[in-house]
Amino acid sequence: MASQTVTPTDLNYGLDDVPKPFAKAVGLGLQHVLTMFGATIAVPLLLGPAMGFDGNQIALLISSVFIASGLATIVQVKFGTRLPIVQGVSFAFLGPFFAIIAAHPGESAMRYIAGGILAGALVEMIVGYSGIFGVLRRYITPITIGPVIALIGLSLFGAASFMAGQNWWIAILTIAAIFVFSLILAPRVRMFSLFPILLAVVTAYVVCLVLTVAGVFPEGSPAAVSFAAMGDTPWVRNVVGDRNVFLPWGTPLFDVGFFIAILAAYMASMIESFGDYHAISRVAGVGEPTGKQINRGIGAEGIGCFLTGLVGGFASTSYTENIGLVGLTKVASRAVVLIGAVALILLGLVSKIGAVIATIPGPVVGGVYCALFGLIAAVGLSNLQKADMNSQRNLMIVGFVIFMGLVVPNYMGGLPDDWTLFGIDGLTRVVRTIGSSGIAVGAILGLLLDNLIPGTQEERGVVSAEPEVLRIEDEVTLPHREG
Repeated sequence: MASQTVTPTDLNYGLDDVPKPFAKAVGLGLQHVLTMFGATIAVPLLLGPAMGFDGNQIALLISSVFIASGLATIVQVKFGTRLPIVQGVSFAFLGPFFAIIAAHPGESAMRYIAGGILAGALVEMIVGYSGIFGVLRRYITPITIGPVIALIGLSLFGAASFMAGQNWWIAILTIAAIFVFSLILAPRVRMFSLFPILLAVVTAYVVCLVLTVAGVFPEGSPAAVSFAAMGDTPWVRNVVGDRNVFLPWGTPLFDVGFFIAILAAYMASMIESFGDYHAISRVAGVGEPTGKQINRGIGAEGIGCFLTGLVGGFASTSYTENIGLVGLTKVASRAVVLIGAVALILLGLVSKIGAVIATIPGPVVGGVYCALFGLIAAVGLSNLQKADMNSQRNLMIVGFVIFMGLVVPNYMGGLPDDWTLFGIDGLTRVVRTIGSSGIAVGAILGLLLDNLIPGTQEERGVVSAEPEVLRIEDEVTLPHREG
């Protein structure tokens, strides 16, 4: 699909504009919160049950994610690219996080996750502020990008199957609502174009609530809505003391194997953000971002991720759905995004909000995953159109990378607990961790094969990939605008 550039005269509000009255600015800021809401709560709702968390712990996890997203957004808008770009939880890290959870169940997993995020954030800051990313991106083409992003979605089929399989009728209802709202009603009704996932979740949630009250879903059923944990959840997060805002899960722990796998996820996240910076610059009518802007943005994302590790959340990245919102509303005001960021922090400090979200039944979440993770995989594959996919070289590399990104983690998961590589414990742990992450496997194989096997720049898609790596907003926003 051809790109469309929004010029400053097309905007309702430019970068430095502040909508007036202030109530309008607040409303526009909350719209950003609602747009990112579904994806933001998806990760804690997926990882929380995997760690065996109860309702109170999941509420705390959601609270931490909101605070982390707000802080990371403020850093990006004020000190990074200084563009109206929202930061939120990254799906690229789910593979490594699941590997950590498998090795360290319960709250200890969050301590290892925090350690990996903090260490990786330092690397991302160095890569950004030193200008290294400008050198690295020369070796990253659509042949690497496409399979890696596709594996982010494909590698999570097991989690989606488990959650949806708890009650397929409710999961199918959620999936059907997402398709109807996003593809049929969205071009006709603006509300559905802005919040298709959120409205689908609300619809399925209401059905589950009604069936729970009616006794169709008994207490303890996966599809039942239970408010049991809400009463034990405090209204406001502690600033000091037990479960306070900083390091709520305890002192971070570090493991070199997990660190390497998380670094691969950081690379995927940086690639995605690189494309998003170009997208938001065009939508905001300021042309292409400068090299310094891109480096500042990557560095700022490192700071944001470091703060995320401190407040007990997950790694953050730029949110493309919010870029689509800027293009749709033509509101590119930095002030609006900052208001949304403050709202996220306030939402995180009110623990009851996280407790309410934690009552969403598993099958509803599973339905969202079936639709959302499939979309992520498709977006990754769409990057391949920038390369020559009639080339046997490219077909071999892409097919092999995707296949091995599924095969190697499956093989590693079947190895006995006492398996070692040459009897070296440290090396075994590193290989197990990397091999358990399809994203890490795909990134390593893609980078090696694409850069070692001869191919022309045009064949590899280097020329067309340079200005735009990811264009999800072309897939989502422009059809709505035309409608």
